[in-house]
Amino acid sequence: MSGSPAAGAAGSASGGSAGGSRAQILARIRAATAGPPARSDAEIDAAYAALPREYLRAHHEAGPHDIAALFAERAADYRAVVERVTEADLAAAVTRILTARSAAPADAATADAARADATAAGPFVVPAGLPAEWLAALPATIALARDEPSLSAAELDEMAGVITGCAVAIAETGTIILDHGPGQGRRALTLVPDFHLVIVRADQVAADLADAFARLDPARPHTLISGPSATSDIELIRVEGVHGPRTLHVLLTEVRPS
Repeated sequence: MSGSPAAGAAGSASGGSAGGSRAQILARIRAATAGPPARSDAEIDAAYAALPREYLRAHHEAGPHDIAALFAERAADYRAVVERVTEADLAAAVTRILTARSAAPADAATADAARADATAAGPFVVPAGLPAEWLAALPATIALARDEPSLSAAELDEMAGVITGCAVAIAETGTIILDHGPGQGRRALTLVPDFHLVIVRADQVAADLADAFARLDPARPHTLISGPSATSDIELIRVEGVHGPRTLHVLLTEVRPS
């Protein structure tokens, strides 16, 4: 009986010593992993802006390069049809393209041609907010459809095509970016119809991807379009119109001196 208190005292001393060591170890770990003090967003932005950037930041800057011409060249490389027109000629160009598209194909020997024949006479989808002056010269024979209320996928599949604007375009890659704002419509409008006519203003052309994304709102949805929809199998047989429009027609507009 006389040995029990001593054993208990020894146990308490041992436990206290272990607890103190544990606290010291954890304190050292926290000190080693704490990192620098938290900084404000303004301080972080200032530090990022102060980083040295002596490398070539852009291969095609707007000053010494005609980035609109580069965009037209690169978009055509993707088998898009690209035309450069003045703003004064834009409505006439839209009318010419839609009229030609509405004409039924002469040969409907294949299933694809037969489908094109069936949809060619259908209406063209016009998203809300598309500038009215772009369509001002259209004859009454060209039918237009509004996406209000929203058209179903089956209804969109019967359309002759869609006409939209864009948010920005990228010269270096020939890419068009939609943010689905006014004049662009929801994503399905430019994925389901077989034909997409898109109007790109010359001042919307950015030199490269970094320049393009600097102009965009990151909170909005973005669709990047590089040529008509296409894929190929292991034998490199190209098939177009698989997961988007088979034909992409681009009108690149700019104001020319009078």
